[in-house]
Amino acid sequence: MNIQQLEGFEKKIGYTFADKNTLFLALTHSSFANETKKGNHENNERLEFLGDAVLDMIVSEYMYRIFPEMPEGELTKLRASVVCEGSLAKLARQMDFGQFLLLGKGEESTGGRNRDSILADAFEAVIGAVCMDGGIESAQKYVLSFMKEEIEQTKNNFRNMDCKTRLQEVIQRDSKYPVKYVIVSETGPDHSKLFAAEVHHVGKILGKGSGKSKKEAEQAAAQDALQKMGE
Repeated sequence: MNIQQLEGFEKKIGYTFADKNTLFLALTHSSFANETKKGNHENNERLEFLGDAVLDMIVSEYMYRIFPEMPEGELTKLRASVVCEGSLAKLARQMDFGQFLLLGKGEESTGGRNRDSILADAFEAVIGAVCMDGGIESAQKYVLSFMKEEIEQTKNNFRNMDCKTRLQEVIQRDSKYPVKYVIVSETGPDHSKLFAAEVHHVGKILGKGSGKSKKEAEQAAAQDALQKMGE
């Protein structure tokens, strides 16, 4: 990889390295280091180790400040969803990490440039490299430049996906009776059905919702019930 390619990657991520060797190391997979007879430390694994810890710290501190009412358990679940392998690999693809990675021929031939584990590891390694090159403040600025939106989107999806569980928890504060979901209609052709659902509790309709599947309709009904209850 030449200096022009490294500079192209810097433009992609929005950070310019004072020490290009640190960036080069962050993009060097162990398979490339092994095939080129480099030393045990001449790959991105140590930077990945650092980046993993830095990412956790920055995301945790940001969520602690931005969601002051969120309990520890929910913060932990949200952070785990944000910094999971799939999420980091998705972000790496958005920044075209794959085309800049240094891979061994074996990894190259088996699709390593698009493998979630390799992309996520490289993503963390680059965070570690930014921290080593510019300090923790530079790493924080870099991480939050893309993580703020990711955290918000994940939080919204996380809450929507878990509406049925949250509704049951709310109901159980004051009642021993469970809620019941009823599919009240199915419309449209088989390949594009729309389901309508209601959520009932002790004879009352708490909420209504619709979706392209029964599960989606039930979640929408639970969300409607939560909103009506001020939750």
